[in-house]
Amino acid sequence: MPTPDSLVIEVPILDEDPFSHEILSSPYGFHERLREAGPVVYLPKYDIYAMGRYEHVHSALQNWETFLSGRGVGLTDFKKEKPWRAPSLLLEADPPDHTGFRKVMNGVLTPRVVRTLRTTFHKAAEELAEKLARRKSFDLVADLAEVYPIKVFPDALGISEEGRENLLPYGALAFNAFGPKNDLLEQALATAAPVQEWIMAQCGREKLAPGGFGAAIWDAADRGEITPEQAPLLVRSLLGAGLDTTVYGIGNTMYGLSLHPEQWETIHSEPNLAKFAFDEALRFESPVQTFFRTTSRSVEVEGIHLAEGTKVLLFLGSANRDPRKWGDTASQLDVRRNAAGHVAFGMGVHQCVGQPVARLEAELVVNALARRIKRIELDGEPVPKLNNTLKGWTSVPVKVTPA
Repeated sequence: MPTPDSLVIEVPILDEDPFSHEILSSPYGFHERLREAGPVVYLPKYDIYAMGRYEHVHSALQNWETFLSGRGVGLTDFKKEKPWRAPSLLLEADPPDHTGFRKVMNGVLTPRVVRTLRTTFHKAAEELAEKLARRKSFDLVADLAEVYPIKVFPDALGISEEGRENLLPYGALAFNAFGPKNDLLEQALATAAPVQEWIMAQCGREKLAPGGFGAAIWDAADRGEITPEQAPLLVRSLLGAGLDTTVYGIGNTMYGLSLHPEQWETIHSEPNLAKFAFDEALRFESPVQTFFRTTSRSVEVEGIHLAEGTKVLLFLGSANRDPRKWGDTASQLDVRRNAAGHVAFGMGVHQCVGQPVARLEAELVVNALARRIKRIELDGEPVPKLNNTLKGWTSVPVKVTPA
């Protein structure tokens, strides 16, 4: 990889660790320094390059031919190192292989199928919201964000209720593994390594309930669209990508709204804004903060040369708060903002395939709460949940005034 001195244009250097506890807990000051430093920045801590401006992050996400996912969307380059698990057929693959897998998943998660989930998802949201609204205080994470998705999404996938306590530790490991081999990854391995075998077992045909997403993926294997070896990997991909990010997304949405009580009052008066509030909250505090790409060829970005095989860290959370895209209020939550175009779900061929389900979950549960709670505000100091890729909370205590 070329050093900054050998490039066409001198590359700004940020001698900071984006995976430090301090930055992971509160990344926005670093994001601002990253954006202001230039379109591409060199991070010597890991000998990688980074992009934080919306224009360049958005472009790289769409340009899969140049910025590859198939060599790993984490720090590890699969061409040089063995991945810790079999790569995701969706997240860590490029066309033409990715195209076939994506087609299968698009067939599983059709708009019609997602619409059929509304009744059961709505019932669960209403029951949980009614229970929480009767309480004067609760925790947005432990009592809401880690309860609702872990009920409805595994049900839709077809996973049994027994053992669901393994799901979040495994997800924490998967997303921590995209970063460096630091203390967060070591802790995740110690906690979740024993449940990896359980996770893969749940992805087998015999473990999945009929009529769910998982069974539909195995039906595709029966039709010859994928192999029997690929089917459990696709189930695992959907489970890994569709649960943790939604837990974080709902938690971050409610955190943002409790941080801005006036925004909650707007939603309370107009509950149908819930789905727009979710998109704005994804922009405001993106659950997935970063993903890596690897250059497939020598490329220049505004005169900065990146050699073939260069690891580039894309800061999705930074792009989603870039004033160049979102204006002077980029760092503020505004539920009436048009947040279309945010990159919290990715962009291009690798855009999150399960986002319609996540949107449905968030819309229903936020709407249900908005109709029942007149006011919500923080009732203590939120506790960050550190992860090399995800940004969210371990605990967000709130007090509420029922409607």
